[in-house]
Amino acid sequence: MSNHPIAVLGAGSWGTALAIQLARNGQKTLLWGNEADHIAELQAQRSNQRYLPGISLPDLLIPMAVLDEVLERARDVLVVVPSHAFCSVLESIASWHQGTGLALNEQNRRLVWATKGLDPQTGRLLHEPAQEILGPLIPLAVLSGPTFAGEVAAGLPTAITLACRDQAFSADLVIRLHDERFRVYTSDDLIGVGLGGAVKNVLAIAAGIADGLKFGANTRAALVTRGLAEIMRLGVALGGQRDTLMGLAGLGDLVLTCTDDQSRNRRLGLALATGQSADQAQQAIGQVVEGVATAREVRQLARRCDIDMPIVSQVYRVLHEGLPLEQAVEALFARQQREEQL
Repeated sequence: MSNHPIAVLGAGSWGTALAIQLARNGQKTLLWGNEADHIAELQAQRSNQRYLPGISLPDLLIPMAVLDEVLERARDVLVVVPSHAFCSVLESIASWHQGTGLALNEQNRRLVWATKGLDPQTGRLLHEPAQEILGPLIPLAVLSGPTFAGEVAAGLPTAITLACRDQAFSADLVIRLHDERFRVYTSDDLIGVGLGGAVKNVLAIAAGIADGLKFGANTRAALVTRGLAEIMRLGVALGGQRDTLMGLAGLGDLVLTCTDDQSRNRRLGLALATGQSADQAQQAIGQVVEGVATAREVRQLARRCDIDMPIVSQVYRVLHEGLPLEQAVEALFARQQREEQL
């Protein structure tokens, strides 16, 4: 285990769960959040009652409210913030380094993230703006797969994929995270792992809508299968690996998010089926529902790559153009019959 603390930036449910996993494994972990009052609650209660009620924070987990102090103490950084805040957090890291007079690579800074989404400004996968903001010499990694925060925090058996092209950084992260109940599989496919974690949120909204409309298990299975085909078409076009998208970070995360009501994206789809608006559903859920913004970004990315993604397109139209659910369903079933292709 590293003698250096690891910083986890993002004190929501997923960031706290990963911080708990690291600290439970014997890694000193600094958990930062941008709300000082919330961090004060974590420090006083030794739990994150807002997002993970009833789960105690290990002794090695230290909540902190000042980002500069966290960056001064930690070498490696795990970013677990919503995708719309990802680049601003990285810019804060770069700005802090500029203030010290030392380049990121001179302090051996390394970055991993568990954010699932695309850059809302450009629609790119997150490793691309990360390289631009932090420079090409910083080792990068992405962590994704079929994981609900509450189950990880509770220590239930979980498997996840870590994509990293730097072997030393990958090995360090595996040592810190992997144990008998949290199995880490490694990969070098930043594209496939990043894309699978983003697009599955859009498809989970579709699955929630279908189940909310009582379309049944047949429809849900078809949505998962054809949704996977959409992810694979786009992933391969971007340079991702088919095996990645058939694994934990692709099919595994897609099945999880489409079939269990712990998924915020699925719950948003269920709410839409009752007549609620996307805004009303998000307010009721009380946390960021990544698939809402990601639907727009994935649709734009697919258009740039000339990739057909009919399910994503209809979810986008429902969320952002006000298309009635019945018309979206009709549009999917009215598509011309053809041979099945993945």
